[in-house]
Amino acid sequence: MVCLGNICRSPIAEGVMKSIVAENKLQWTVDSAGTESFHIGEAPHRYSLQVCKENGIDISDQRAAKFYHSQMLEYDKIYAMATDVYENIKEICGTKFDETKVQLFLNDLYRGENRSVKDPWYGDLQGYYEVFDEITKGCEAILVKNEHHATSILP
Repeated sequence: MVCLGNICRSPIAEGVMKSIVAENKLQWTVDSAGTESFHIGEAPHRYSLQVCKENGIDISDQRAAKFYHSQMLEYDKIYAMATDVYENIKEICGTKFDETKVQLFLNDLYRGENRSVKDPWYGDLQGYYEVFDEITKGCEAILVKNEHHATSILP
């Protein structure tokens, strides 16, 4: 799961997907990263932590990490949380970019719409609840589509 700074959307997506993977006893590797280095080493945003905790998911051990082109080879699927992030991934990967591995996170939920997950960074706690709900639905759609295929996901 990849967003800009790896402290709001992608940590939530990593936490939710790991929870779903554990619940379904799948052998998937799930991780998250950001295309920018604004917050490397920082914990997720306090509201991301809060909404996850309220939903029984502990993401407090996550730390923001940067997305690197080498991850294109490491992961079966890479989910960009927004269109600008998708374009950043393309730029970072250059000739290593593999369009068969990268897609917008919500494309399995909203087929053909190329929707972005709203960035809650500039909003209040309510925006994080809304993002959590949409991410949960997106993760469930990813599970349905990939249950028998991918084993390593960078949401």
